[in-house]
Amino acid sequence: MANKSVKTEAGRRIFGDASWALLGQVGSGVVLLLGTRIITELVSPEVYGQVALLTGVVALGAGIFAYPFICAGMRLLPECLEPGKRSALHRVVRGLAARSSTVAVLFLAFGGAAYSQMTGLDPWLFGVAALLFLATVRREIGFQLLIGERRQREASLWQTSDSILRPLFAILLVWYWGPNAAWVLLGYAFASIAANTVWSFVHRPKRSKRIRHRSAVLRNLKRDVRAYAVPLIPMELLSWFSGLGDRYIVGYLMTAADVGIYAAAYTLTNEAFNRSAIVLLRTFQPVYFQHFSAGRKEQAFKIFWIWLGCVAAMGITGVVALVVLKDWVAGLLLAGSYHSAAVLMPIIGAGCALQALGMVASQPLLAVKRTRPLLVGRLCGAIAAAVAIPLMIQKYGLIGAALAAPVYFGIEAFVMAMLARPWRMMGAARREGLYPEPEATSC
Repeated sequence: MANKSVKTEAGRRIFGDASWALLGQVGSGVVLLLGTRIITELVSPEVYGQVALLTGVVALGAGIFAYPFICAGMRLLPECLEPGKRSALHRVVRGLAARSSTVAVLFLAFGGAAYSQMTGLDPWLFGVAALLFLATVRREIGFQLLIGERRQREASLWQTSDSILRPLFAILLVWYWGPNAAWVLLGYAFASIAANTVWSFVHRPKRSKRIRHRSAVLRNLKRDVRAYAVPLIPMELLSWFSGLGDRYIVGYLMTAADVGIYAAAYTLTNEAFNRSAIVLLRTFQPVYFQHFSAGRKEQAFKIFWIWLGCVAAMGITGVVALVVLKDWVAGLLLAGSYHSAAVLMPIIGAGCALQALGMVASQPLLAVKRTRPLLVGRLCGAIAAAVAIPLMIQKYGLIGAALAAPVYFGIEAFVMAMLARPWRMMGAARREGLYPEPEATSC
């Protein structure tokens, strides 16, 4: 009876997490759609293409220089049971990400100056991109660690407020100062700074009792975070290339206006699939990691298979919906000069669905802290992208860039599944259920 009560309470907790994650994604997604519609009315495809290329650079910097440390923090949080050690982990993650981000800003400054000299592009754009990068990193550290603690309500409110302010600030600056990529980027940066300031104050961590051997604990946590994060750095680079590298190849082989049309189609489609996948990620991943850290392998893999089934159903439903509704979606959410993007949406959607499946397939490796094998999957996807994208663009133009997405994301998902082999780990979990392991200790 007690066991049934515990399971019921756990189910309610998962449902509550899912509800708040869904609210955050739906709220921010609706604002993104409205903002995209207004921004595409105010700026040309060429300007929108410049914004897409520079936000891609920001995403690359955050992915390489900050997100691996954040992922490490999320994985280690369930093992830090004492408030003092959890606060120490937050401090370690923020410190490592801050030092790494300083290096990223220097790269962006010198790289942007050199690129501006060669192409004549306004160097001011790279300065604004650096500001946006710092604001983005601070936001990711804040609400991702809240998710790791299963504080979905606070994380959703932070994300939603940021998503509301970004297009609002960008539209206001473009409205007053003209259709320039710098004003769009500056609006995004100011919005994130405002949201970060408010929510960082609201969620300021409470002072906890000083832990024993603090210096040793910090040293051990830094070692664990680095060991988990370092293999993720090249993986994030490869993942960025698979996810955003196509727009740079389009820009090289075609024009900035083509980048704008392609980025508009990709943004709307990817956001729909990505936000759905993130709702499931935020719902299931913390629970999955908690069960795994506590030695409850059988429960962990039950959660995994439910998660995988939900992602597969989401992908199939989304692709079918886009096949039927693509023209209506483009007419509703994009300005007239972007309507040619409609034909790209179902194809890109198939690639996004496969990308989401690959992400879930890799979770058993993350659970056992084997981040190095993931590099193989990302490398295969990146190699496939590097080959498929230019060949398909040269043969079919923008449609070719979209057709390449299911190819390289499908290869990546297949390799991830072969590396993780969750079906074999499920059998092991059942065997271990007969001889349960002792409860995990805190870090």
